[in-house]
Amino acid sequence: MLSSESTTTQPKGTKPMYLTEHQVAEMTGFALQTLRNWRFRGEGPRYLKVAKRSIRYLESDVNEFMQRNLIETEEVANAA
Repeated sequence: MLSSESTTTQPKGTKPMYLTEHQVAEMTGFALQTLRNWRFRGEGPRYLKVAKRSIRYLESDVNEFMQRNLIETEEVANAA
């Protein structure tokens, strides 16, 4: 889900890693069309629109999105 309140910090001295939608699809296993649908509906990881037809995602935002949607199973919860 998109959130303007979400802040992602990069470790000092490192450059942010910008990914294309194809790289994000490969990295996450989501279909390209799923990423496009999410953008249309205002869902999914935050993204940058750097030109009319050029979309980029910060790698840290994609990782944060995946972590935010992590669901613990009972087995994992009981082990802790």
